[in-house]
Amino acid sequence: MIKDSFIFGVHPILEALQKGEEIDKILIQSGLRNDHLHNIIRLAKKLDIYIQYVPIEKLNRQTRKNHQGIIAMMSLVEYQKIENLLPLIYEKGETPFILVLDRITDIRNIGAIARTAECTGVHAILVPAQNSAKINAEAVKSSAGAILRIPIARSYNLKNDLVLLKESGLQIIGVSEKTNTNYTTNDYKLPTALIMGSEEDGVSEEYLKLCNSYAKIPMVGNIASLNVSAAAAVVLYEALNQKLNA
Repeated sequence: MIKDSFIFGVHPILEALQKGEEIDKILIQSGLRNDHLHNIIRLAKKLDIYIQYVPIEKLNRQTRKNHQGIIAMMSLVEYQKIENLLPLIYEKGETPFILVLDRITDIRNIGAIARTAECTGVHAILVPAQNSAKINAEAVKSSAGAILRIPIARSYNLKNDLVLLKESGLQIIGVSEKTNTNYTTNDYKLPTALIMGSEEDGVSEEYLKLCNSYAKIPMVGNIASLNVSAAAAVVLYEALNQKLNA
C-alpha cells in the first residue's frame, strides 16, 4: 500500500519521528529557528534522516496549507532491515539472492531494476540511505508495482552490511567492467548478493574489494556499457536460467 507522500507542520512531523515512521528527508525553511525545530533536527540526525534547508517558496509549492516552515517527505514503502530478512529466507528453506544497488540515482532505473528483480525471484533489494534514488511514485510506476511486492532494505553503512552478508554465507558478486570474468561463469545457485554500481563509476572500489567474484558482460559494439537496468536484467536472467535448469 502506498503511503501519503508528505506531511507538514511541527507537531505532526515530531510525532512521526517519535513513532519511527519512514521519512526520506525533511525540508526546513531557510533561516527558521525555534525550540520545536531544534527537537526535530536533533531526532532526525539521530535517525540519519537527511535535512535540507530550502526557500519558503519551495515549501509553498508542496502545499498552500500552514506548513509552519517544515515538510517531511515520506517513504512510499516500509523499509526492511537486511539482518531481519536473511533468517526469514533461510527459515523458508530457500537460497538467498540479494540485489545490492550502489549509488543508483535514476528513479526510472530503480523501478526497472525492481521489476526485473521481482520477475526473477530476487528475495530483497538493498539500497544505501544516501546517494540513492528515493522510492517515490514515479519509481513505483516504472516498476509496474514491483517495488510494492519485493522487500526493500535500507542500509546506513553498506560496507558493514556487505560484511554481514558474507558472514551469513552469501557470496558477493560485483558486476564490473574491471574484470575478465564472464558473468555466465559464476554459480548463482549459491547464496548470493549481486552488486550493481552507478553507470558513471560502476561499483565502488571499497565494495569490489569485498567481492568473492566478479561478473562482466561482454560488449562488441562501440558503446562501452549497457544501461544499468539492462545490465541487471542480463545477469538476473542468467541466474534464473541456472536455477531453472539445475
